[in-house]
Amino acid sequence: MTRFHHVFSVLCRLCALLPGAVLLFLVGFLLQQSRGRLDLQLLFGDTPPLDALIHFAPVWDGIWPACFGTFCVVALAGIVAVPLGILCGIHLSEFARGRFRTMLSFCVDLLAGMPSILMGLFGFALILFLRHTLLPDAGTCLLLSGFCMGLLVLPYMVNATYSSLSGLPHDIRLLGPSLGLNRMQTIRHILLPSAGRGILSGLVLSLGRAAEDTAVIMLTGAVANAGMPRSLLDKYEALPFYIYTTAAEYQTPEELKAGFGAALVLLILTTGLFLAAHLLHNAMERRWRQG
Repeated sequence: MTRFHHVFSVLCRLCALLPGAVLLFLVGFLLQQSRGRLDLQLLFGDTPPLDALIHFAPVWDGIWPACFGTFCVVALAGIVAVPLGILCGIHLSEFARGRFRTMLSFCVDLLAGMPSILMGLFGFALILFLRHTLLPDAGTCLLLSGFCMGLLVLPYMVNATYSSLSGLPHDIRLLGPSLGLNRMQTIRHILLPSAGRGILSGLVLSLGRAAEDTAVIMLTGAVANAGMPRSLLDKYEALPFYIYTTAAEYQTPEELKAGFGAALVLLILTTGLFLAAHLLHNAMERRWRQG
């Protein structure tokens, strides 16, 4: 039995090291494959960086428009998914009861398991419906991509909020009433700050999924060489779509290196989202303790 415990302990340690090892291998592979292209020219091409950032000068041979388009999609998806997901998770945890909770939880799980290509087809079908009914000029665009992406990642926010609130100790739930707070005040000032780490983890997963998904944006507005979108109703570029098209259609080794560089930029973007959520949680936790 002691030998079995020792082997099991070693196996657990190796499995714990596996995610870090995979991440290091992935980063090293991307760095090696994109060697020689990790510079400002990868982002802005021949356009001066200040002109691209401040004056929105066109960038035709860099990935800056794709970075900007990805940021816009992520922001729009967050605007859709974060408030709806948190409110739905609160209702599921604190107010829903009986069969209604079971049915609502089943619908959220069903939406979470939906392939992203189906959400893309939903957005495309929505445009066809609007074109034949209310808006004859409707077309795929940045706004549609953000809306569909928000629906795709909505279950992550719902489940993260629900799990974080449901997992709180009973003592914390009694803290609000003992201080004379009503139910809504308890949720706002006690339960949500206590569950903040789990909710922000769900936020990171949601925005990370929104940043990397390709199927939804491919059917709802992302195109190659679209440039910077001038409005929410324009076509746009995105990093996942750029990586996909480059891997499928590259003509020279330099173009392939640019694709690997874009993949590394996308990985950096998702890492930045994680760090931002971590810093936000620490700030919220300090504010809650001081309050």
